[in-house]
Amino acid sequence: MPRHKRIEIAGAIYHVITRGIERRNIFLDDRDRQEFVSRLERGLKETGSKCYAWALMPNHFHLLIRSGAKPLSDLMRRLLTGYAVYFNRRRKRSGYLYQNRYKSVLCQEDAYLLELVRYIHLNPLRAELVNDIAGLNKHPWSGHMTLAGKRCAGWQSVDEIWQRFSTTGKEAAKKYIEFISDGIAMGRRNDLTGGGLRRSAGGWQGVRALRASKEYWRGDERMLGDSAFVNDVIKAAEEAIAHRERLKLAGWTLGKIVNKVCDNLSIEKAELLRKGRKNNVSNARMLIAYLGNKELGISGAELARALGITKQAISKLIPGGEQLANRMNLKLTN
Repeated sequence: MPRHKRIEIAGAIYHVITRGIERRNIFLDDRDRQEFVSRLERGLKETGSKCYAWALMPNHFHLLIRSGAKPLSDLMRRLLTGYAVYFNRRRKRSGYLYQNRYKSVLCQEDAYLLELVRYIHLNPLRAELVNDIAGLNKHPWSGHMTLAGKRCAGWQSVDEIWQRFSTTGKEAAKKYIEFISDGIAMGRRNDLTGGGLRRSAGGWQGVRALRASKEYWRGDERMLGDSAFVNDVIKAAEEAIAHRERLKLAGWTLGKIVNKVCDNLSIEKAELLRKGRKNNVSNARMLIAYLGNKELGISGAELARALGITKQAISKLIPGGEQLANRMNLKLTN
């Protein structure tokens, strides 16, 4: 089965799940768990993302993330790669730590946010890592303790969840615990791990056909939401794809973007490959990274080769390039 491009939407809610390869444990002791949490905290700050819920299980983890200025893939790349390097070095091992790519399910916020918080935070109880709600209230390796008002974790986003229960923190924490307790009898919620949409290899038109016929591809679940939510996401994706196709038909290439940016900033193309931090050159790289990736869909790897920098550097340049392009009113026209 081909690997399909992820659905990346700024400010959207994602349920992220990653498992250890062959279902092996990826957290062997509290030092591992603390390392992961520390890396998650740094990643959230660096990408402008928010974390509403999380749970570390022995062989997998769950995160409920609202993506920030940088895409979810930025956060997950930093988190997963950094933790895998740490784990392998500490254990003097090599090879893959995770089973396939991480799974990210785009979620309809109004209908599913609280249900996902509850589902994720009940995982330690359902896996019998704790015996009851009292034990869950003291369990340090999930976000439940913070929302229950039992500890303070400044990096975990609490207010947006509490506001759905009460205007005061103490009352919100109490009602949150009642909400979590009510979910115990519901059992495992497989319906909350994706399935609002499961894509086929036939593209977005194929999605509609498969959805109508209820013929799904297991393991390629992308969205959790009602039909209106799914259709809105499909429409936005189709519009973005159509926009890129129109630009390509109009003759836009990476080379043409480079020429346009250099002309606007009055610099020579050769300057782009020189080391240094001249404002105009830095601005040019940001604009090329943004226009190339977000407008034309050029990969970070291709842009990195063209500019003589790393893929990681490209991802850092894109947000600044978007702001600069908006200030300059610099667009690709078809």
